Amino acid sequence: MSGSSRTPLTRILGAATALLAAATAVVAVAPAAQAAEWVPKQPPLTTPWTAQVSPLNALPEYPRPQLVRGDWLNLNGVWEFGGAANLDSPPVGQTLPEGVLVPYPIESALSGIQRHEDRMYYRRTFTVPSSWDGRRVKLNFGAVTWEARVWVNGTRVGTHTGSFDAFSFDITDALRPGANEIIVGAYSPVDGSTFPIGKQRRSPSGIWYTAASGIWQTVWLEPVQAAHITRLDTTPDVAAGVLDLVVQGSAGQQVRAEVRTGSTVVGTATGTVGAHLRIPVPNARLWSPSDPFLYDLRVSMGNDVVTGYFGMRSLGKAVVGGVMRPLLNGKFVFQLGTLDQGYWPDGIYTAPTDEALRFDLERQKALGFNMVRKHIKVEPARWYYHADRLGLMVWQDMPSLDAVDDVPARAHANFESELRRMLDQLKQITSIVQWVPFNEGWGEYDNQRIVDLVRSVDATRPINHNSGSNCCVSDPEPSNGDVVDDHAYQMSSGTRTPTATRFAVLGEYGGLGRRMTGHEWQPGAGFAYGDLYPDETSLTNRYVEITREVGRFVQTRGLSGSVYTEPYDVENEVNGFYTYDRRVLKMNAARVLEVNRRVLGQAEGTEIPRDELVSLRVTTPGFTTRYLRHRDSLARTDTDDGTDLTKRDATYWARPGLANAACLSFESRTLPGQYLRHANWRVRLDANDGSAQFAGDATFCPRAGRGASALESQNTPGAFLRHHSELVYLARQGGPNPWDTATSFAEDTTWAATIPLWRSGADLPLDQARSFRVTTPGFTDRYLRHQAGLARTDVVTASSAALLKSDATFVVRRGLADPSCYTLQARNTGEYLRHAAFRVRLSGDQGTDLFRRDATFCAQPGATAGTVRLASLNELGTSMRHFAEEVWVASNGGAHAYDNPASYGADTSWSVDAAWAP
Repeated sequence: MSGSSRTPLTRILGAATALLAAATAVVAVAPAAQAAEWVPKQPPLTTPWTAQVSPLNALPEYPRPQLVRGDWLNLNGVWEFGGAANLDSPPVGQTLPEGVLVPYPIESALSGIQRHEDRMYYRRTFTVPSSWDGRRVKLNFGAVTWEARVWVNGTRVGTHTGSFDAFSFDITDALRPGANEIIVGAYSPVDGSTFPIGKQRRSPSGIWYTAASGIWQTVWLEPVQAAHITRLDTTPDVAAGVLDLVVQGSAGQQVRAEVRTGSTVVGTATGTVGAHLRIPVPNARLWSPSDPFLYDLRVSMGNDVVTGYFGMRSLGKAVVGGVMRPLLNGKFVFQLGTLDQGYWPDGIYTAPTDEALRFDLERQKALGFNMVRKHIKVEPARWYYHADRLGLMVWQDMPSLDAVDDVPARAHANFESELRRMLDQLKQITSIVQWVPFNEGWGEYDNQRIVDLVRSVDATRPINHNSGSNCCVSDPEPSNGDVVDDHAYQMSSGTRTPTATRFAVLGEYGGLGRRMTGHEWQPGAGFAYGDLYPDETSLTNRYVEITREVGRFVQTRGLSGSVYTEPYDVENEVNGFYTYDRRVLKMNAARVLEVNRRVLGQAEGTEIPRDELVSLRVTTPGFTTRYLRHRDSLARTDTDDGTDLTKRDATYWARPGLANAACLSFESRTLPGQYLRHANWRVRLDANDGSAQFAGDATFCPRAGRGASALESQNTPGAFLRHHSELVYLARQGGPNPWDTATSFAEDTTWAATIPLWRSGADLPLDQARSFRVTTPGFTDRYLRHQAGLARTDVVTASSAALLKSDATFVVRRGLADPSCYTLQARNTGEYLRHAAFRVRLSGDQGTDLFRRDATFCAQPGATAGTVRLASLNELGTSMRHFAEEVWVASNGGAHAYDNPASYGADTSWSVDAAWAP
């Protein structure tokens, strides 16, 4: 964020500090407040900020950055507290027995209570500054769980229900000179409730966490004019070069709005409350993760003056390179994020300090993420301010109803009321790029109608009707959603692809765990969604491996976003990059950043994985079923006709560039040693003659294209690989040749690097019996065999028993799930090798997609010449490996003993020998 964008908030913070000091002095002499003593409790874990919290600095920052006034009084600090049997008899003028530190929820250690109450009262006194005379006084709450009843000097000033939205009461008429008394009654039953609670539970375990009851966001007073502003609804219109502003407030009033950068006024507009003001923002500097620029906003209604901010950016979706994609500022930007749940070991729902709140987002940005999914929670306004300022896109979840069957109608009414309020409160947040009303079917109902409800409040953002709808819900997909969202924790080739109207995302994946002694919520109790890894290296290895698969899915499966679970451990979940106390980073930051940047580069088109098989698909609309292939030594494009020849000829090894290792050369899968190169502007396949001219003509550098890669010639800068009338040329836009025409130049020179049409990089003898010999030094007399339904290795010699020889013989078949790969059929039983829970075993054909994928292995070159590696089609990033006589599918450096990297290359390489049994 620019310095100018921070200026209004900086001024306010200075005033806030002075007012907070005044408020503290008042509290110190108020008799009721003197009786309340805060005694912080010991949390199971402390954060680096726990010890910084005190009654004098409990979240002193101005809490509402998008609607700022110069005068305010922070009421955070020590209040009196007591549990209650009901909320019908407020303790007016009575001293309550305990001290609670507001705004930390009562279950938190920082609150000083550290227990749950269904019903409770808070009480404190305050004095209104004399400088506020003549103005109305509003009492503001960031959030209270769930029902709040408020009395001032014994007068009931209002009631509010809803745990996640801010609310205010005008308390002017209840005030008196000198000390005033506030009492807040809160009702928060949590379990079995008929209102949204997210992941809160009174008896937390597993994926359910400690409840957060009572006041959990800042409470403050502010003076306002009788006619005043209540909200600024900002909608950037980039195409028109204006900010669409609706000022909410006292009806019929005239308002004036200014857009500024520092002291420079960019544009102005005047109008009335509730009307659409169109403020010019010419030549707008657009907000994005790479440039999170924010404009200042100043709005006046008579003597009421407020300041705020906004970013100019556009959102949408469109077909890009033949694939439905989300758009940011008219371009496809892959949304690489984390599942941020917003819990703290010391403050539960409430970060101990604003620095801690900001830290969570800064660390995610530093690891290379450009998006965060705010999961089943709504954060304080300052969290979104930090996301806006740092440049992190946000998917905003609606907190879910309790996951119960037969939810009563009043629960639906509460859910929809709170959903509307969440949307109204957050729709002006620049960084929010997607709404997620439901997650994995929890409390889900009437999906079609709920999508319509969300769109009626905000039609500018895509709507993800149910994140994880592949995993948990069998109801038909609604026709009006914008997103296909699957959850696949350890990655799977079975995730869905985009449709004609929806882009595809991986709403949750990963869940890789590592316990850290001394940093556990309950020592020894931590669990992960997947495996637990013993050290930094193995955990990082697996993260890199599965995130590489995410990168491959960008072009191969049309993936547009991914959400890793998760940035920080949460209570007994140990899936975080960081421990729950935020003290230990459990992975190697440099390697995480590198692979994340590669994923974003693959989405931009500037990265294509090296030394891997790839097919290059045409992205021009109307031609997206065609692939670059060679035929009769010339390059052309053809539709995949299903034949082996077409698939093989349209598959290439992406090698480091012959003339520039930072670029690429494409070696034919069919004809090793021959490369795509250009000669006299025609692209062809030729054998490498070793000359510098050939090396340059066969080297292409990936550049950002129209949603995929443009391939620029190393030898002819400014010229790109282009298809034209089925043929492929080197072309310059506007050049002298017929194929240089500017019409569709960007699309015709953009190629999607997809999963290869022929997925095996090594050949096996189809429909012939073979035996697979171990190649690890010292074990080369052992062979792959089956015994008692499991795969293992045993020594096999000419003198071995006939049964052992037969068990060590397999017939090579076409892959059950992909004919360019292979399935190994036992010679003597007719059953197939497949993996389940990583163990390789023998099984009859179960007729399911899962079985077919688990029984399919793609042959790749092994670690030494003449050997093969059998890569799993379904458990991505793993290959068949022998370990202590057993056979598994293993990743390199994963969590298990059989993932040991010490001899991974040799242990996953097999010599394909003549069959032991005829």
